[in-house]
Amino acid sequence: MACDKTILIVGGSGVFGSRLAAGLVQDGFTDVVIAGRDLRRAKAKAEPLGARAFALDIHASDLAARLADLAPWLVIDAAGPFQAYGAYPLAEAAIVAGAHYFDLSDDGPFTAGIAAALDAKAKKAGVVVRSGVSTVPALSSPVVRELSKGLSDIALIETIILPGNRAPRGLSVMKAILAQIGKQMVNGDFGWVSVRRVEVDGLNRLASPIGAPDLHLMPEAFGAKEVRFLASLELPVMHRGLELLARLVRAGVIKNAVRFARPLRLGAAALYYFGTDKGGMRLRVVGHDASGALKNCQWSLIAIGGDGPHIPALPGRVLAAMLRDDRLQPGARAEMHDLVLNEVEAHAPPLRLSFSRSEESFVPQFQKCLGPQFDALPDQIKELHHVVGRKVWTGEASVTRGKGPAARFIAGLFRFPKASRSVPVRVTMDRTDTSEVWLRRFGTQDFHSELTPDARIPGRMWERFGLFTFAIDFEADETGLAYPVAQGRVLGLPIPRPLLPKSDTLEAVDTQGHATFSVRLSMPLVGLIVHYEGWLTPDA
Repeated sequence: MACDKTILIVGGSGVFGSRLAAGLVQDGFTDVVIAGRDLRRAKAKAEPLGARAFALDIHASDLAARLADLAPWLVIDAAGPFQAYGAYPLAEAAIVAGAHYFDLSDDGPFTAGIAAALDAKAKKAGVVVRSGVSTVPALSSPVVRELSKGLSDIALIETIILPGNRAPRGLSVMKAILAQIGKQMVNGDFGWVSVRRVEVDGLNRLASPIGAPDLHLMPEAFGAKEVRFLASLELPVMHRGLELLARLVRAGVIKNAVRFARPLRLGAAALYYFGTDKGGMRLRVVGHDASGALKNCQWSLIAIGGDGPHIPALPGRVLAAMLRDDRLQPGARAEMHDLVLNEVEAHAPPLRLSFSRSEESFVPQFQKCLGPQFDALPDQIKELHHVVGRKVWTGEASVTRGKGPAARFIAGLFRFPKASRSVPVRVTMDRTDTSEVWLRRFGTQDFHSELTPDARIPGRMWERFGLFTFAIDFEADETGLAYPVAQGRVLGLPIPRPLLPKSDTLEAVDTQGHATFSVRLSMPLVGLIVHYEGWLTPDA
């Protein structure tokens, strides 16, 4: 259906804005205007589409006057970086001009705050104002609504985005990511500091946490106990390099990583041909079905042939059509409630995108590993290991260290806690696709390990401490859970049995109903390395 109403796209010559402009022209909008500070660049993008170009600086003092002169029906901000705006200059100018407004914001506070800032003004002017009209939250929200049908008590919502290395990188997007790395996010994660391996429909990539509007909006909107958002760089050298930069930011060595945006963009361009043009996205919801059983419901998208950057443009195309058909209510809010998933998917052709959904029972890693033995454990120990996303336990411990030089060296190598009669303890357990990562903090000192079930041997997990990995053959009964060490490896090579550490480790329950732990590690010829014991309760 042809429509001659004027759509102004600020940042329409950028990675996502240019694809949105092309999509709107394809959808029958005949007066698309590409705007930006560089008029020549805007013309270069506009002319092949039969669109117009317009010079506009959203931070200029005459912004409102220039918008009024153009008199657009809809203003779309595809520029950013939105966390640098500090307010809503373009949205406010659009409202004054009587124009509707969308933006492709990926910044949580910006998108979450637009309702409080502009809803009353938008309703008074009779215009539609929507923020986050992009992959998140505009696309992720209808996916969650579909996946959560029939589920209650949502335990986890997790989104992972895996772009191909050959996907173009806009400078604004890079600045938005660099502004977050190493910084603590609203869900407690630190941007890009931790790394895990994920698999999405054949794409096997590293992924790290980063900020997104979903972290701010979905806990309340869907009653989710936990919301996670992760992203990836296809090449491990690039992903690990960004992780290193994030750790330097967190440590305070680097104050502002945004200043590295341009050199990092040049470095990424040099590695362009070492990756692919295949990307993907996975969103999963874990909750209880009508029978009370946990279900893991997943939706995934795979993009080939370089069509991944078109995905953030799909919600804007669908919403523009809905606006044309008077299907949107005036007011300002984050875009979470207007779109229906099948309508977005229907806009995908002729893009090379494929969609899939799956549903399966969700089984915690320890229950999967132990099988029927898990049911024999005390309730407190079963609860300790019922990890859906992230679980945090706090308590108190005492620590005894071995006294010989070898014992002190080994304890230091593994970062085991220092001797103490009483020290506060915090244990954070993070579930990944295939493992659990435990971060144990004794006072201000912490150490972590990763536990992965053995795919071939029931009741066995492999626990990795850096270069060292140990096989644990669990022993479970009604008294608790023991952790005897059966094998060990260093750099993948087997540790001779005479050198294998002995683990006298037991999780049990005390008379007050607390989950307890006693971990005593020793070695032949060395003696005691460390012995820590104490109790834990769920952290509120």
